[in-house]
Amino acid sequence: MPTAPAFADVTASDSTLRRYLHGLPGVDAVGLEARAAGLGTRSIKTTAKAYAIDLAISMIDLTTLEGADTPGKVRALAAKAVHPDPTDRTTPATAAVCVYPDMAAIAAEALKGSGVKVASVATAFPAGRAALDVKLADTRDAVAAGADEIDMVIDRGAFLSGRYLKVYEEIRAVKEAAGPARLKVIFETGELSTYDNIRRASWLGMLAGADFIKTSTGKVAVNATPANTLLMLEAVRDFRAQTGVQIGVKPAGGIRTTKDAIKFLVLVNETVGEDWLDNHWFRFGASSLLNDLLMQRQKLATGRYSGPDYVTVD
Repeated sequence: MPTAPAFADVTASDSTLRRYLHGLPGVDAVGLEARAAGLGTRSIKTTAKAYAIDLAISMIDLTTLEGADTPGKVRALAAKAVHPDPTDRTTPATAAVCVYPDMAAIAAEALKGSGVKVASVATAFPAGRAALDVKLADTRDAVAAGADEIDMVIDRGAFLSGRYLKVYEEIRAVKEAAGPARLKVIFETGELSTYDNIRRASWLGMLAGADFIKTSTGKVAVNATPANTLLMLEAVRDFRAQTGVQIGVKPAGGIRTTKDAIKFLVLVNETVGEDWLDNHWFRFGASSLLNDLLMQRQKLATGRYSGPDYVTVD
């Protein structure tokens, strides 16, 4: 996606980009957290809960990003993504399976023809500490192996030291290397320290061509929270209002229960509306969330919770 014409001058140099990003309105932290908390208390009816559970399942990037990942584990995860509940084929498939680049070909083969996407982390995930040519090769390899989506991490060191143009140009380069694959740009919000930085990173990512902006890698202490996700939702809403371009949002890390997932869906509905209530525009980065959603889904259908062997252990 080319930079929106209205912002061409903004990205012309490091100084103009810095001036723009630091000119964004400051975040009222108290107000942001209060609004996020307030929306999190909304109750929904049983019929709406059933809809929300299926919607949340369809939005999951079912993820395994461990050093001990094996081809067998990835194939099992792919099978679960396609048929989360083998005993109930009305259960929707997840949006994607997210793996390291060396597992992308295995995931692509296992998911072929299913409609479930292959997402792959790249760019020296999770730290992002590598030379640009290494990051670009990582991205190209993942796409060549069958990745439909690339989840990249920004250079937080460059961002925090104010080298915004370096971060911008790196995102642009990875976007180009990703070719037809959609690009999710991960900020690692837990390392950005302030809400103002999260707002700046959101706009920087969108200006650079991100298809999605994503909270976290799931590898640090603070990952997705209702407040930082609300802030990013406000950013994509305002960006579309100014440019006509819609950007997706992906909270990742720490979202483990159905109650958590529904809180995030309420945030989406109340902040950006129905246009984002679709897995093309909103995702959950999660590994254990699906199990709880499946148990709650069965509880609604049968009136009782399943036994401990009802869902697989990831």
